[in-house]
Amino acid sequence: MIHVAGLPKPTPLDREAAFNSDLAFTGDHLIGGNYDGFVVYDISDPTRPSVVSTVVCPGGQGDVSVSGDLLYFSVDYPRAGEECGAPAVPTTDPDGFEGVRIFDISDKENPRYVAAVRTDCGSHTNTLVPGEDGEHEYVYVSSYSPLERFPNCKPPHDKIAVIEVPLADPASARVVAEPMLFPDGGADSTTGCHDITVYPEHGIAAAACLGDGLLLDVSDPVAPQVLDRVRDPNFAFWHSATFTNDADTVIFTDELGGGSGAVCTEEIGPERGANAIYSVDRSGDRSELQFRSYYKVPRHQTETENCVAHNGSLIPVPGQDFFVQSWYQGGVSVIDLTDPDRPVEIGHFDRGPWDPQTLRTAGSWSAYYYNGHVYSSDIRRGLDVLRLTDPRLEPAREVVMEEFNPQSQPSFSGPEGHP
Repeated sequence: MIHVAGLPKPTPLDREAAFNSDLAFTGDHLIGGNYDGFVVYDISDPTRPSVVSTVVCPGGQGDVSVSGDLLYFSVDYPRAGEECGAPAVPTTDPDGFEGVRIFDISDKENPRYVAAVRTDCGSHTNTLVPGEDGEHEYVYVSSYSPLERFPNCKPPHDKIAVIEVPLADPASARVVAEPMLFPDGGADSTTGCHDITVYPEHGIAAAACLGDGLLLDVSDPVAPQVLDRVRDPNFAFWHSATFTNDADTVIFTDELGGGSGAVCTEEIGPERGANAIYSVDRSGDRSELQFRSYYKVPRHQTETENCVAHNGSLIPVPGQDFFVQSWYQGGVSVIDLTDPDRPVEIGHFDRGPWDPQTLRTAGSWSAYYYNGHVYSSDIRRGLDVLRLTDPRLEPAREVVMEEFNPQSQPSFSGPEGHP
C-alpha cells in the first residue's frame, strides 16, 4: 500500500478531542464524520483531495450514512435541543436530545439541516436500508449502554429503532418500529447493538450486539427477524460486521478494550481483539452461522499504540474475497479471505505510534475501498488516501460505485460495477 495523499482535520473541527470517525461516499465526494460534526471532501482527484465544507454539529462520534441528497448523522451524546448549536447536557438528563439528524447535501458547499428524529438511548451508529417502493427508505439505529445511570437506555436495552424517511418529505421522518432482537430478556440479554450491516440484495443483515453476533432476515425492513445468534468466549465487544460478496461468509470484529487499549501484543495473543470469520449456511430450513477462523494483524504493536479490529470493507474483485480494514494504530491491513479457514494478510500501511511515550487514542478509525483507492479516517491526523499495488486487486478498479455506505453493502459482479 502506498500513501498518495493526506489532509489534516480542517478548522474548526481540529481540536484534539474532535476525533475523526466514520466515512460515507457519494459520487466524487466523501463525507467524514467527526466528534464535532462532519466534513465534505472533494475526491474527484484522489491524489489531491480538498475540503468542500465543514459543519459544526457536536453530538458524539458522528456516524454518517448518505443517500442521494440526504445525510444521516448520529447523535449519542445528549444535547439541550435538536439544533446543531445546542449545548451538551448531563447523561443523566432524561430530556436531552439524542438520535439522528438529517441534512440536505445537494449543495455540497452549504449542507442544510432538515430535521432530527429522537431515539431512545440515542444513535451510536446508523445503517441505511433501502425501501422497495422507491418512495421511502429506512435507517436502523443502534445504541447501547451497560450503565444504570443513563435514564433512556438502562440495561437490558434489547431493541433497535427503525426510522422511516419519506423521500419526498424527509422532514417528516419518524420512528416506525422498535424491534426487540433479544425478546428472551433476563440475565441472558444484551445491553444493545453497536452496529448493523445490511446486505439488501440478499435480504439479510449481520448485527454486532456487544455480547452476541446475530444473523437477521431484513426482507421486511420494518420487522427484522433473528435467524441465528452466536457467542464467542474470545470476544469482549462485538463491534461490526461485513459479508463477502456472495454472502456465504461474514466477518465479525471484536473491539476489545473499546478502541483505546493496546491489545495487538504478544500477551493478548491472536484470538482476542481480532476478526472472527463465520460461514453463512442457508442450505436448510434455517440459516446458521458456523465459525471458521480468526484473523488478527500479524505484527505486535507497542504498549503505547491502541490497536484492535475495527471498520473495513470488501475490495470488489469478482470471484475472490479481499478485505481492507482499519486497526487504529495497528494501521490498515489488506486481507485475502478467499479461504475462510486461512485468512492471510497481503498488504499493510502502518505509521508507528502517535506518541512513543504515552498510550493515546489515535490511528485509523475506518478504512474503505472506493473507486480505485482506500480512504482512511485517521483519528488525529485527518484523511489519508492509499493506493493498492498488488496485481490481484487490479480488477477492482473496473468496479465503479456512485454511492457507498459500508454498512449497507452493495453487490458487484464485474466491470459494469454496482447496480
